[in-house]
Amino acid sequence: MKWIKDLRENNNLLQKDMANLLGIKRSTYASYEIERDTIPIKHLNKLCNYFDISIDYALGLTKNKQYPNNKKEIDNKLFRERIRILRKENKLTQIKMANILNISRSTWTGYELGKYQIPTLYLLEIAKRYQTSIDYLLGKIDKNNL
Repeated sequence: MKWIKDLRENNNLLQKDMANLLGIKRSTYASYEIERDTIPIKHLNKLCNYFDISIDYALGLTKNKQYPNNKKEIDNKLFRERIRILRKENKLTQIKMANILNISRSTWTGYELGKYQIPTLYLLEIAKRYQTSIDYLLGKIDKNNL
C-alpha cells in the first residue's frame, strides 16, 4: 500500500513513529509499506483517524478526504448487520459470497457473526464489486457515499 509510505513521508515521519502510533513493531509497520503484509482494518482505522482521512480515501475508493460526521470508532455490530444486508440485497447466499472471496462458508459466517475480523483486502474487494463505502460498512458514516 504505497499510500501509507507517501502519507508518512509527506508528514516527515519515520517508520518508528508510525509503528509507535499503531502500537506495533517497526518491522511490522515496514511490512505494510512494502506490501509484504496487508494492514489490518484496526490499524488502518487508527492511521486514518490520526491523519483525518476516510478509509475510502486511503484505499482509493473516493477523492473525498473526509466525510462529514465521520465517527472515529468502528461499530462491529453495525458492520455485521451491513455486510449481511449487502449480501442479501445482492441476492447472495453465504456460500456464494464465500466463493467470490475464495474463502470457506464458515469463514464468511464468522465475519457476519463477528467471530473473525475481516481482512482489509476482502473488504476492499467487496467495496469495489458492490460500489459501497468501507466507512459505511464499518459504521463510521451513516450513508453509503459511493
